[in-house]
Amino acid sequence: MPEFTDCPYLKVALCQIAPVWLDRDATIQKVVRTIEQANEQGAELAVFGECVLPGYPFWLDFTGGAEFNSSKHKQIHAHYLSQAINIELGHLEPIYAIAKESSTAVIVGVAERASDRGGHSIYCSLVYIDANGNIRSVHRKLMPTYEERLTWSPGDGHGLRTFPLKNFTMGALNCWENWMPLPRAALYAQGEDLHVAIWPGGQHNTHDITRFIAKESRSYVISVSGLMRKMDFPANTPHIDEILEKSNDVLANGASCISAPDGSWVIEPQIGEEGVYVATLNHQIVLQERQNFDPVGHYSRPDVTQLVVNRNRQSTLKFKED
Repeated sequence: MPEFTDCPYLKVALCQIAPVWLDRDATIQKVVRTIEQANEQGAELAVFGECVLPGYPFWLDFTGGAEFNSSKHKQIHAHYLSQAINIELGHLEPIYAIAKESSTAVIVGVAERASDRGGHSIYCSLVYIDANGNIRSVHRKLMPTYEERLTWSPGDGHGLRTFPLKNFTMGALNCWENWMPLPRAALYAQGEDLHVAIWPGGQHNTHDITRFIAKESRSYVISVSGLMRKMDFPANTPHIDEILEKSNDVLANGASCISAPDGSWVIEPQIGEEGVYVATLNHQIVLQERQNFDPVGHYSRPDVTQLVVNRNRQSTLKFKED
């Protein structure tokens, strides 16, 4: 249940940045600086795009990513693994520190090199760090989309959870998970009234679904995207010449935005520019919009339809000690 306060307001920041692509340490530094900027504007929650750490696998579209047993793709994948985030090794500690120092909660998308799955595969993970600098959730994307399946592994339901944030109950999903009705319903049923959707970027992703989810759930919806431009590919990227030859000048144009529970824009999609975009959300608007529709409350029929969610963290190994 949410931890209700005397103030229904929550100030949030859309942190729309391009990564220092496939450079973990440099991108972490950029994320830290951006959280500082969000804090300077009074933000209590700072949200970053999908897999901004250390970057989205844009090369797949430009290098024939489905070619089997290719030495080229093995080299690029090895480079990606070397720059991915291993939470157990403490890669995110600078972000924990700035979250605690600034009392700012953070959601950030990472390419996770998961120790509990052997440490050699990548999961598209959404990490929630609270304002005390504590990691609260690592949600691994349930189903990578299309070409993403060539480099990311399917996740599990462990992160289908909600968290209190002042008067709000917050949940979050990665990219096209937001099109999956049942994961959305799992969050709604846990009282979600602030939905966070993170994306690699693109107005084609955020423009329609942000308002759709807001109307369906009668919740605030925050969509935050990354940016990626041709100039953001570092010169030391493996097979950079082939990638640049076939890529567009803009690969991801951002379009971060916020919709109110009635589907109106709080912040319209922000196209093509890095920036920290701040808005104040009012929980009273949620309560007003639930008067005529509440998808898991008075406008539901659990005697007819129910959802079962497996939130166990999946692994190939279980130890039994003598």
